Amino acid sequence: MILSALLTSVGINLGLCFLFFGLYSILRKQPGNINVYAPRLVAQGKSQQKGHFNLERLIPSPGWVTAAWQPSEEELLSISGLDAVVFMRIFIFSLRVFSFAAIIGIFVLLPINFLGNQLSIDFSDLPHKSLDSFSISNVNDGSNRLWIHFSAAYILTGVVCYLLYFEYDYISSKRIAYFYSLKPQPHQFTILVRGIPVSPGSSISESVENFFMDRYPSTYLSHLVVRRTSRLQGLISDAGTLYRMLIHLKSTKHSQQRIKRDGFLGLFGNRVDLLDHYEKKLEELQDNVRMEQTSVAGEEVPAAFVSFKSRFGAAVALHIQQGVNPTEWVTEQAPEPQEVHWPFFSASFIKRWICKLVVFVACAILTILFLIPVVLVQGLTHLEQLEIWFPFLRGVLRIAFVSQVITGYLPSLILQLFLSFVPPIMIMFSSMQAYISLSQIEESACNKMLWFTIWNIFFANVLSGSAISQINVFLEPKEIPRILAEAVPAQLLNVYASKFETGGKFWPTVHNSTIFSLVLMHIIAIGIFGLKKLPLASSLTIPLPILTLLFNEYCRKRFLPIFKAYPAECLIRKDREDQNDPTMADFMDKLVAAYQDPALMPIRYSQSNDGHNSPLLHHAEV
Repeated sequence: MILSALLTSVGINLGLCFLFFGLYSILRKQPGNINVYAPRLVAQGKSQQKGHFNLERLIPSPGWVTAAWQPSEEELLSISGLDAVVFMRIFIFSLRVFSFAAIIGIFVLLPINFLGNQLSIDFSDLPHKSLDSFSISNVNDGSNRLWIHFSAAYILTGVVCYLLYFEYDYISSKRIAYFYSLKPQPHQFTILVRGIPVSPGSSISESVENFFMDRYPSTYLSHLVVRRTSRLQGLISDAGTLYRMLIHLKSTKHSQQRIKRDGFLGLFGNRVDLLDHYEKKLEELQDNVRMEQTSVAGEEVPAAFVSFKSRFGAAVALHIQQGVNPTEWVTEQAPEPQEVHWPFFSASFIKRWICKLVVFVACAILTILFLIPVVLVQGLTHLEQLEIWFPFLRGVLRIAFVSQVITGYLPSLILQLFLSFVPPIMIMFSSMQAYISLSQIEESACNKMLWFTIWNIFFANVLSGSAISQINVFLEPKEIPRILAEAVPAQLLNVYASKFETGGKFWPTVHNSTIFSLVLMHIIAIGIFGLKKLPLASSLTIPLPILTLLFNEYCRKRFLPIFKAYPAECLIRKDREDQNDPTMADFMDKLVAAYQDPALMPIRYSQSNDGHNSPLLHHAEV
């Protein structure tokens, strides 16, 4: 990419940024959009629509930016939970790292690179020169100036590791404090038990009752056995679809739109009133759901939610192997009741294993197929390659502004369009992997997206320009630093990639990703110093990734256990505080039915004359 193309891209992105800034500023002030831009305030009754016209609504204003940063961390914690605070800390951490790296890069390294003469820069036509002129590629081979890059690598690594340690320590303390501030939660007292062996002549429920009453007589409270409800869930889903269709029909002003044929695609059969037709079908579904609920009452799955009288009792049962056979009485932490993912409880072990294998293969195929847009993007950054592919566009491509837009902005736009389809696909893949909670599904999808981005947006994007000619890089791992060292300084600048409360448990993922990035930087630096004929600097850089990994191991020992489970000290202290809480008796009564499968709850269909203001489908309390 040439400098003028980069500046064109920056100008276009800044223009779009200001455009979207203005549109958001205007749209958020419109009364009809309040449910979109302030749903929490609407739900809490703190914001209401104002119907009178106000000219100020049509004028962009930056006040919302200041308001967004005004709430203190304590306010954010009380309103949105610890996950929101950690998310904010991620931004703060990223800004600190970026700011320090930008200062070093712009005011120290960039002048050093630019003043080199390895690439023989012609200052008379600087705007049309490649950005390689500002990279380490322009520093003379063997130049002592390369030691400044060497020092920058050590300094940047030290600063990033310090910031990582500070954030890990800070978020760990926040996690403990947040735990102490929480009211009793069902998932703190409950574990999920799978692989339940059944004795002859007894049910799964009886086996669970006898097992935990025998081993945990003082702490065991109750249990709920999971039942096979996949078909029932399908019926309830169909009922929900019919409900929405009825709502739509009742809101239709013209009754003629409700008259259609009941045959194939509405083209054949008798003419019927769809409102009456769908209401009858809804009544049939009601009967089917009740019959199915009765039939599945005895179809138990060898899994159960087991609740205890204390957090410590649940933790002991969770972390101790329950039986001699490790594949039986397998325990794991129960998720929050509202985020339980029920479909795969009914799946057999073989089905879950096959699904995981299918997802692994599907992710690999998706990663390979995504090389197509990556190669396309790489082609757009090289005009000479585009002229070979499309010779009839040679005249248009020679126009300065057109070439700058194509090489500077179009690649990022195309890549972002393709990337927008990837997260929903990753969520779909993760939902097929037998996870028991929605948060686990989203965490798995985020991890898939992270590694997908690392491979496709970094490695594949850097290597795709010469992947075929250098295929041996995958057969000779020792060549990877050299290949990256040659490729990175030259397209890295070409493409710009960018319901639950977990108590900040996703911070370790951020930490690990940063450590991976640091080690990758070290590998690239080793290769670059070797190419630049400064072997001593290359050798002295080798301890850097080793020290970084040792630092990461220390952080794993020091902080990671807190993010996996709360220590006994915290659990016992919290349990003792609850002994004086008069609301605990009511909480324990509700805990018994907290993990009831929604599909097994009684449902009631009601019909009324007040249109869509009264729902047709209700889930009643147990």
